[in-house]
Amino acid sequence: MKVPLSRPDITQLEIDAVCEVLRSQSLSLGPKLPAFEQAFCQRIGSRRAVAVNSGTSALFLCLKAMGLGPGDEVITTPFTFIATATSIMMTGARPVFADIDPDTLNLDANAARAWINSNTKAILPVEVFGNPAGMDTLCQLARDHHLKIIEDACEALGSELNGQKAGTFGDMSVFAFYPNKQITTGEGGMILTDQEEWADLCVSLRNQGRGCTDNWLSHERLGYNYRLSDINCALGLAQLSRLDEFMTKRTQVAAWYQARLAEDTRLIVPESPQNGRMSWFVFVVRLNESFSQADRDALLNDLRDHGVQVSNYFPPLHMQPFIAEQYGYAQGDFPITESVSQRTMALPFYNNLLESEVDLVCTELIHAMDRLPSLKNSEVR
Repeated sequence: MKVPLSRPDITQLEIDAVCEVLRSQSLSLGPKLPAFEQAFCQRIGSRRAVAVNSGTSALFLCLKAMGLGPGDEVITTPFTFIATATSIMMTGARPVFADIDPDTLNLDANAARAWINSNTKAILPVEVFGNPAGMDTLCQLARDHHLKIIEDACEALGSELNGQKAGTFGDMSVFAFYPNKQITTGEGGMILTDQEEWADLCVSLRNQGRGCTDNWLSHERLGYNYRLSDINCALGLAQLSRLDEFMTKRTQVAAWYQARLAEDTRLIVPESPQNGRMSWFVFVVRLNESFSQADRDALLNDLRDHGVQVSNYFPPLHMQPFIAEQYGYAQGDFPITESVSQRTMALPFYNNLLESEVDLVCTELIHAMDRLPSLKNSEVR
């Protein structure tokens, strides 16, 4: 590939931080774990942070700490990564999907309102692609109906809406640190909350159900091994210290794409929300509504053939075979999600993407559209 889809930003700072832990021989449950958690609290403004081994684990533990289980329903979006739904299913609760806003691509509050019933216990919204738009409205909806909010901010570290940071909207919130995220720990996740009881429970649940005593073989509840090692935490501390630098870089890359693609009417190009700041997890464009999934797939294949790594983003969750089979979802249930999903294209996006590489990607994308008969004859402003 001439241009990869994603690439982490690792410097000598991160290498030295990891080597320091390796030399210390305190590889897990050492001092880097609470240091990483405290640094996150200070950055986001929450009272407690609990580091775990993935965003998926973080979501699951939030739901468990809140006591959700069989018979409960959690309203969420079908336009997200699979873990948003499977974490609910892992507790025995049911994910109830509601359609998305066609502009923000986030869970639509009016659509979510229609699914609230006596079994509904929580709303689990996602700041898709790092966009926090609509989080305030969804939180108000939850308060109006006495529901909990679990904020899936896995893609939104650094984003803000009306001056409020992503990760502070929910009763509990979650970040993730896979290598394509704004910061990475290799694998990892973080739970944030102001509720001490929930945080303490998550600390126990991530560590095989151990209590707060020093007895390593004393287990107070059913728990799991969702610990994040000091190696990962040291990497996370170094990356978190560079977050402002990362966001500046990502904003610049997004601006290059916007300048080159915004005038092509065959495409819908993402923008930051009004009254908000977007931290740009990925850069996903869409073909406009006159084009089909077949057109999109042809473009993806053409771009890959010309050395540009691209991807679709996201297939609708309600059409994942095991979810559709278990809950009876069918094509047409969430038409906005389905339409958007059929036309998305994730372009190469990472901190150190060069302007010349953005030029190459955009040139190849425009040429690929021009080569496709159904797009070539479309009006381009």
